[in-house]
Amino acid sequence: MIIRDWQSFQALKFPDRLTCHHHSDKSGMRMLHHLSLGVSDIERSAAFYDAALAPLGYVRVWADIRPGEPNQAVGYGVPGGKDKLALKHRPEAQRPPGPGFHIAFAAPDPHAVSEFYRAALRHGGTDNGAPGLRAHYGPRYFAAFVIDLDGHHIEAVCNEDR
Repeated sequence: MIIRDWQSFQALKFPDRLTCHHHSDKSGMRMLHHLSLGVSDIERSAAFYDAALAPLGYVRVWADIRPGEPNQAVGYGVPGGKDKLALKHRPEAQRPPGPGFHIAFAAPDPHAVSEFYRAALRHGGTDNGAPGLRAHYGPRYFAAFVIDLDGHHIEAVCNEDR
């Protein structure tokens, strides 16, 4: 069911006070709920992201893969959690965002950044910046940059200042 207006939403039977439970930073705020990317080959992209995100501690938390059918997708997040990244099969119209857009995944340590980079390249990604300290971003900003199979720019970063 898709609710498209506030009155219809309010008419649903919910507890007296509806609250959204989420993980947040120290301020209690969070900016993004999730992000979706269009991909041209869902199975190949899922294998790429399974491998690239594993060293960072992220896993496939759900999958709706039905070969030959439309609207397939997979979701990634922390084990036992909800998705923060969804890949949506869009073979006809998939185009990566333009210059300046990229996704930066949080890494637990510099070793995980390096493993992300190696796994991404082994699974068809393109180098866009080898693992290393990026002092121009901050004194402890250790990152690696890769372009995925569909041209999306992704990064793994360990930044102890944040």
